[in-house]
Amino acid sequence: MTSSKSDPSTPRAPQTASPAAEVFLAELLERRQRLLAEISTLEQRRDRLQEDIGRHFAGSCDELSRRVQGFQEYLVGALQDLSDRAQALELAPRKVMVQPSPLDQPTATAPSQDTSAASPFLADQSLIEDMIRGFQKTPDFYAPPWRLRRHLEPGHGELLGNWLFQQQGRGAQNSLGSRSRNVLLGAAAIAVLTELYGDQLQTLVLASTPERLGQWRRGLQDSLGLAREDFGPNANGISLFERPDALIERADRLESRDGLPLILIDAAEQVVDIPILQFPLWLAFAADARELAMDDPDGDPL
Repeated sequence: MTSSKSDPSTPRAPQTASPAAEVFLAELLERRQRLLAEISTLEQRRDRLQEDIGRHFAGSCDELSRRVQGFQEYLVGALQDLSDRAQALELAPRKVMVQPSPLDQPTATAPSQDTSAASPFLADQSLIEDMIRGFQKTPDFYAPPWRLRRHLEPGHGELLGNWLFQQQGRGAQNSLGSRSRNVLLGAAAIAVLTELYGDQLQTLVLASTPERLGQWRRGLQDSLGLAREDFGPNANGISLFERPDALIERADRLESRDGLPLILIDAAEQVVDIPILQFPLWLAFAADARELAMDDPDGDPL
């Protein structure tokens, strides 16, 4: 009998794919091409994002480093100030007596007319004007400490002269557009007044954040050739304050010891406390709305 089973060794005839299978295969190939195109697009976007992250991360790190450095410098000064204040703390209560400022003392040779309107700096006007003109020449980067080492623009020199002779060393001036310029003008004022009053003068800076105080510290240190020990409660030094009440207390203590406080108020401080107005030397920088908006935590510093 002939077997009904076929011989396994006999080759089979090729089977043709059904039309449905061919359509399904074509759809799969088309979807594969689309997925490959999307993957290529996503890889390109990934490369661009990595490049942008690398570029912006470097700038963010630099800004963060400056902020941390400013806070560190302020913190060191604040801790030194706190230590000195703790050592000089008087446990027994004492009466707070407001004494006349050295600049408010009447002179025996004062003229009989317009005495109240006369600036206390008029007697040294020629010396002060010579100093301001010197500030506007080529800067002396190797000048002794407490002398200005940076160039002062002519317009800024006029503002300094107006503050000394017209405002008698106590009043507000419009901000110069940036904190660095305001610090430079404050440094010029310190240089002039140090020449006039020597160790009797001590500068008190008011700014409400450590970052701003750090910028003041670095700017004054660079402009006046100062060292770290020049910042603190020591004589002829510069003290930094976040709160006006602490500054006012220090200024009162200085005057009780025949010292002469010079108060510099940052442009970001929108209010000047009334007790500050009693002191003979204060300079407040008034910023406009645009500068105040730029000085918010998410914006660029003044």
